[in-house]
Amino acid sequence: MLETIRRHALVVFLLVMAMASLSDLLGLRADFLARAKQLWGSTADDRLVAWQNLTQSLQGKPEIEQVRLVNAFMDKIPYISDQDHWHQEDYWATPFEFLGSNGGDCEDFALAKYFTLRTLGIPDARLRMTYVEALSINQPHMVLAYYPTPGSDPLVLDSLISRILPASERTDLLPIYSFNAQGLWISGTDDTSPVNNGHGLDKWQDVLLRMRGQPGSYYQGFPATPQH
Repeated sequence: MLETIRRHALVVFLLVMAMASLSDLLGLRADFLARAKQLWGSTADDRLVAWQNLTQSLQGKPEIEQVRLVNAFMDKIPYISDQDHWHQEDYWATPFEFLGSNGGDCEDFALAKYFTLRTLGIPDARLRMTYVEALSINQPHMVLAYYPTPGSDPLVLDSLISRILPASERTDLLPIYSFNAQGLWISGTDDTSPVNNGHGLDKWQDVLLRMRGQPGSYYQGFPATPQH
């Protein structure tokens, strides 16, 4: 039990640090923009500035408007497989990497939407990254689920389609598990509390670690510029 509490505390701490670094990024410090241009070319900072402008324009807006506009903004980024983009089999990019490099796969879309909506103030309890089997393409897939109210039919933010639909209408998606900073849920089990604190989701914790915002350490662990 004590070990479980410690692990949960670590995940929460990492999320707090990640959110702090994302707030720094959305302040568009000069070193962030310079690093983005160095890594990904002269237009990288344009995408980051557009991201900041979006978040500023959505402050105080209704949640559903925030959800719809963040989803539409992120879905403009091209889909590129991890192998083609990062030369790795499975790499979860931070929002900075996703937008700066102008590409990513399904996990990257879901993470960028999740962290942006969290920065806008949407509670963690209303957002879950959800791992599914996409039956239309017969492969694993990641989406972001938004719960307007506790226990409601969530809305699915999916990089495969532009429309945001209730999960009950997405019969092409077979949910396997979902997670956020509060823990991990297994589909088909009691949905009122997480099965565990997310321990075992190494890539999720790795993303949080790489989003640390201390000066001079933010970029540690960033991969080389993608080459296509």
